[in-house]
Amino acid sequence: MTRPYDPPHRSVDLDRAEALRLLGSVPLGRVVFTRRALPTVRPVNHILDGGDIVIRTHEGAALTSHARQGDTGGVVVAYEADAIDPDTLLGWSVVVTGYAHLVTDPAELTRIRGLLEPWVPQQGTDHAVRIRPELVTGVLLTGADEAPEPTAQNH
Repeated sequence: MTRPYDPPHRSVDLDRAEALRLLGSVPLGRVVFTRRALPTVRPVNHILDGGDIVIRTHEGAALTSHARQGDTGGVVVAYEADAIDPDTLLGWSVVVTGYAHLVTDPAELTRIRGLLEPWVPQQGTDHAVRIRPELVTGVLLTGADEAPEPTAQNH
């Protein structure tokens, strides 16, 4: 809600590279997938690995079984991360839509375990899900009088 004393704001679309750079600059995000025909959102930590988003999961996690049930093309998910100041309402938000695959290669799993500690340590957090971005969108929320970042696309 805009208060009367707040300065005006504007939204600037970010290009794919800048959106992924920003997403990689924060450790937490939200993965969105379908569970029992309804959207489900889970907060998770992540890393960017070769342009993909990688998260750790455990055997009983809904996302683990969802990714396992997908055919060879994976299952469609969305991933969102942001950094928005609650006082100024300035910052950015990035949404990635893509295909999630359960990582099954033992060497790759070992490598991922060394790169990414689970956000919530839990017995059996030995799985990883790799999300290959297909659609990447991002917005920079800035003051009306501020110049956009050099890689932002002003619309």
